[in-house]
Amino acid sequence: MADAVPPVPGTRERLLAAAEQLLRTARYDEVSVRAICTAAGANPAAVHYHFGSKEALVAALLEERLGPLWAEGLALTAGHGSVADVVDAVLAPFVALAADPLGRLHLRLLAQFVLGRRGTDFHGRWFRLDSWVGLLPGLDEKIGRRRWMLAFDLIIMRFGEAGAEQRQLSPDMLATLRRFVVAGLTAPVAEPAPAGDMR
Repeated sequence: MADAVPPVPGTRERLLAAAEQLLRTARYDEVSVRAICTAAGANPAAVHYHFGSKEALVAALLEERLGPLWAEGLALTAGHGSVADVVDAVLAPFVALAADPLGRLHLRLLAQFVLGRRGTDFHGRWFRLDSWVGLLPGLDEKIGRRRWMLAFDLIIMRFGEAGAEQRQLSPDMLATLRRFVVAGLTAPVAEPAPAGDMR
């Protein structure tokens, strides 16, 4: 029986792999669409054909590499666990990614996209804020979105900032981050101050 020949990756997969490889050693803004296409052995217009833009390509890369890490844990806790359980399911992949060089690349890219407020629309369920709002029972959608946005900003900033690869979060710092995020997500809703009241 002959050995099976592994399938040749399609252009889309080659573009994702080439972008990931180039971004290991260069910053996002330093990697051009032309360089990605050349590294993938693809037509110069391939990124635009398959993704629409470099931003959309990197967003797809992040969703493909990071989405599965959250999907299982969040599927188990969504609607069944407490807010603390959901926060644990969110933080666990961040901790694992921070311990791996390729994972740190993904965290750095995620930080550039989320904290930089790039206009890319993510498509994966756990990459959109509206998927998280229902996990905070009893809160108005606007307040829920704001709380999750602040929670993710804080988490992503702590794990994805430049230099984070040199200093991992200590267990004490991780526990403090967890408590802070849970407290922020579950805090009582303050009554609005009367007009003119400077509280």
